[in-house]
Amino acid sequence: MYVATLLTSPADPALDAPMVEALRNAWGGGDAHWLNPGIAAEFSLTHMPDNLWQVWEDLQARGVDLAVQPAQGRRKRILLADMDSTMIGQECIDELADEAGVGAHVAGITARAMNGELDFEAALRERVALLEGLEDSVIGKVLAGRITFTPGGRELIATMKANGGYAALVSGGFTAFTGHVAQVLGFDEHRANTLNVTGGRLSGTVAEPILGREAKISALHDITARLGLAAQDVIAVGDGANDLGMLGLAGAGVALHAKPAVAAQCDLRINHGDLTALLYLQGYEVGDFHAQT
Repeated sequence: MYVATLLTSPADPALDAPMVEALRNAWGGGDAHWLNPGIAAEFSLTHMPDNLWQVWEDLQARGVDLAVQPAQGRRKRILLADMDSTMIGQECIDELADEAGVGAHVAGITARAMNGELDFEAALRERVALLEGLEDSVIGKVLAGRITFTPGGRELIATMKANGGYAALVSGGFTAFTGHVAQVLGFDEHRANTLNVTGGRLSGTVAEPILGREAKISALHDITARLGLAAQDVIAVGDGANDLGMLGLAGAGVALHAKPAVAAQCDLRINHGDLTALLYLQGYEVGDFHAQT
């Protein structure tokens, strides 16, 4: 058995009953069940539709995300999340670079690296080198004035944890940021790279080894082994090429507002919904959501 989930942006809803019923009828699905009226609905299927991606494209143009996945085991025990442009709306290194006066140049490198056009580790070293001499106090300034949290993140983590889940933030960014983000959002642990600092200024280097694609895969293996769980018990979310390894191994790998080259390699693609989409994909109703304590 499979489940088809349709969802839209909570801030700009585009999902209605006729749309859901039309697809349910076309695919011969079970009765539609609304997880959040006007925002998310689902219905059961006996098989994977042959025209899934054609329908997906049609719905994308109407502001609606569509996912079809096996019904069994879709509620996960571990959340493994990327940080930059996933749990937060920015790329931290780009914001630091802007403070250093090299924002546009670094942002261009970041975009190419996240799209898989550049080697992640080499691109990170190149970008960090351009930050040499920047006062480390700028990190606090960026956190306070430039970083915004992606809607739905607090509900996602609080709801999964309230149902026995474990949340880990695994970033190719920096611990100076993941520590703050993890604390604010309620993650159980965080992993990232460390910016080297000398005399109160960034040295232009990052501690080795660099946490990139392979390190995110290792994090998935480490955390599942420690908790006595399997990769199938993980829902992972990210947007960049360095996330593809963990997205591919996880029981549910969600490309959230991802780079096109990344989304093309994932079966679960969310382009309109926010982070609560990960709860709807697991079958949670809006009444099941927990607020952060």
